[in-house]
Amino acid sequence: MDIFSEIFFQRALLGGLFIGITAPLLGIFLVLRRLSMIGDTLSHVSIAGVALGFLIHVYPVAMGLVFALLASFAIEKLRRTYKTYAELSIAIIMSGGAALAAFLFTMGRNFNVNVTSYMFGSILTLDNKDLWLIAGVTVLVVVFMVMNHKEVFLLAFDEDAAGISGLPVRLYNIVITMLTALVISVAIKIVGALLVSALLTIPVACSLLVAKSFRSAVWTALLYSEVGVLGGLSLAGVGNYAPGASIVLLLIAMLMGTLLVRKGFKTA
Repeated sequence: MDIFSEIFFQRALLGGLFIGITAPLLGIFLVLRRLSMIGDTLSHVSIAGVALGFLIHVYPVAMGLVFALLASFAIEKLRRTYKTYAELSIAIIMSGGAALAAFLFTMGRNFNVNVTSYMFGSILTLDNKDLWLIAGVTVLVVVFMVMNHKEVFLLAFDEDAAGISGLPVRLYNIVITMLTALVISVAIKIVGALLVSALLTIPVACSLLVAKSFRSAVWTALLYSEVGVLGGLSLAGVGNYAPGASIVLLLIAMLMGTLLVRKGFKTA
């Protein structure tokens, strides 16, 4: 249990605590809007930015964040262009991000080992700069959601009604996509780019099985998320396992447990 007294692990737990708050807050909106795959898309683009950061010797997380933000604007632009086939925007940006990341990997083979930690997560690489960035993003997400919870609720369930009521739908879509990009960019060092979308979706999937209202779904998703992130990180620290994999596998186990309990109540 000495791992819990290590500064680097305490930073990881604190970073996980923050990510455990932000991911489900945005995830429930994305799931209800059927935009679950946007997490995978932005994470692929973020890795391309991280790779470029290593290549030009610029703070990798910052470059990943910039790339993800640019991708969020591109997604919204393509969604408006292909209104009937909105999922095309996600497929196009995802393939472009993956291709760019692969191209940059070939240009900087000497930093591929460093980029791997961003793809699969590494608690050892989380420093104070990363922690402050994660904390800042958490504050932005929480403040936005608290101040705009009614608008987000309406937008999540009926975008047309939101537009008719005078809500600036386009602006809200852009802001939420940008916030999602920020969360994914700062989360990849904890859980890894290949698994980060699980934080946006699995806690929400659990909460939708048991929640009776939108508000209870949000709080339940937060609870599942925090238990999954902090529990997974603790398991990884004690057993020397991959942190991202531990978090996601624990979340999946929680989802399966919730399904079994819910099925048991129905058959009782």
